[in-house]
Amino acid sequence: MDKLKPALLLASAVVALGVGPAYAHGIGDRYDLPLPLSFFVVGGAAAVVLSFVLVGLVVRGESRAVGYPRFNLFRYSWIEFVLSGPFLWPLKILGVFLLWLVIATALTGTDRPAGNFSPTFIWVVWWVGLGFFVALFGNLWAVVNPWKTLFTWAEGMYRWAFPDKQFGLGREMPAHWGIWPAAILFFCFAWVENSEINNPRDLGWFAVGYSVITWAGMFIFGKQEWLRRGEVFSLVFGLFARFSVTEVRVPSAGDCRECSSPDCRNEDGDCVDCYECFEYAERREFNLRPLGVGLGNAEAIDKSYVALVIMLLASVTFDGFSATPEWFHVQSFFITQFPELTNRYLNGITIANTLGLIGFPLAFLGLYGAFCWLMYRMAGERPPATGALMAGFVLSLIPIALAYHYAHYLGYLLIQGQLIITLASDPFGYGWDLFGTADYTINIRVVTARFIWVFSVLAIVAGHIVAVYLAHIRAMRYYPSRALVLKSQLPMLGLMALYTVVSLWIISRPITE
Repeated sequence: MDKLKPALLLASAVVALGVGPAYAHGIGDRYDLPLPLSFFVVGGAAAVVLSFVLVGLVVRGESRAVGYPRFNLFRYSWIEFVLSGPFLWPLKILGVFLLWLVIATALTGTDRPAGNFSPTFIWVVWWVGLGFFVALFGNLWAVVNPWKTLFTWAEGMYRWAFPDKQFGLGREMPAHWGIWPAAILFFCFAWVENSEINNPRDLGWFAVGYSVITWAGMFIFGKQEWLRRGEVFSLVFGLFARFSVTEVRVPSAGDCRECSSPDCRNEDGDCVDCYECFEYAERREFNLRPLGVGLGNAEAIDKSYVALVIMLLASVTFDGFSATPEWFHVQSFFITQFPELTNRYLNGITIANTLGLIGFPLAFLGLYGAFCWLMYRMAGERPPATGALMAGFVLSLIPIALAYHYAHYLGYLLIQGQLIITLASDPFGYGWDLFGTADYTINIRVVTARFIWVFSVLAIVAGHIVAVYLAHIRAMRYYPSRALVLKSQLPMLGLMALYTVVSLWIISRPITE
């Protein structure tokens, strides 16, 4: 354990330095790189390779149970008091109010996207801003999720009125479904995002439809079961939160007996980030931990979980690639091929982006599977086999997805996010000025293309370095000797170096064009 602490704390420091990278959307100026792009690409790949060497030298041992340092904030009773009970109610009420405001403004406000609260809040403040917060500080979504809150309130009122009756059907979700419901819903969400559908009316009806699906799933299969396997944002933000500096933990197995999940404890027998157990446990911890370590130890992962992680990584990569001149040519081709298609749901752009959104995950899955097969062969065809390796190492890809998420979206958040200042005073676009900010002018110089590029490089390289470390820790669980661990990780190193090169190239295109 003591030998691991320097590597863990070093990895956290590296990520903390590079965690504020950016995105080219909303940047108005071109930036000439101070060195040729090839220098940055080679340097980034070399940094990933060097990290592999350092991790191999520093992280020694053959233990299959790898712990990490943590500090329980609940040892201070006032912190536990503040972070529980009535003090969380304002956040829950705020979440419900914002869901109502999004739907109300989308369906009854102006149909001009820039003048309506819902598009800016959904795409910038909620999806990007909350994602940034969750990945760094912890799973705030588990507290403010308005669908969960409203269902809980309805459940409580029903039980008060009918104490002898169950609220909901209580059907058992088939085990072979895995988390496919959430994976399918995430693809639909990514399609809406990448198809450039920003019409407030469309977004409002999408929000209503998702609300109906979510509450129906909770009613049929139970609230916790649907949150765990069907509510896509609980799963996605939960994945992000595994990277964060905080965790919730239930140390006593006895406190997990009433949990609706049969496997809420991870491979080491610890109950980590299970909010159902945490809510009712007598003994519980709210811990600080190094960044990223929560991804190194997880419960069993099946094919549907692998599919969700690959889609998450591929969709954010495609979102960046879709901003390049190369993809603009692809869109132009489909526009000229289908000039008669002018519907906002079906046109040349949506056809091109839909094909890209399908093709990128399939390509990522095939590439990841090929490198896991190489890992299997490099280890002398020892167990586990390729499928088990794909499931075992997929969470080590999350830091890469997060790094690209930061690199791709920070500029978007800092510039487009300023619209929320104006929209807070006039959310419906009716000409109101509730808080005196309706005339606020966006400052497009809050970040520069140079800042974007520097922090993008730092973020992408740091994310891949953390991924190399996590993959090494995972390999220590599978292989009996240090030599096999290092040998097995050569294909994974190749995959991460390749993706570093591709990521830096994609990030550079909108900045330098």
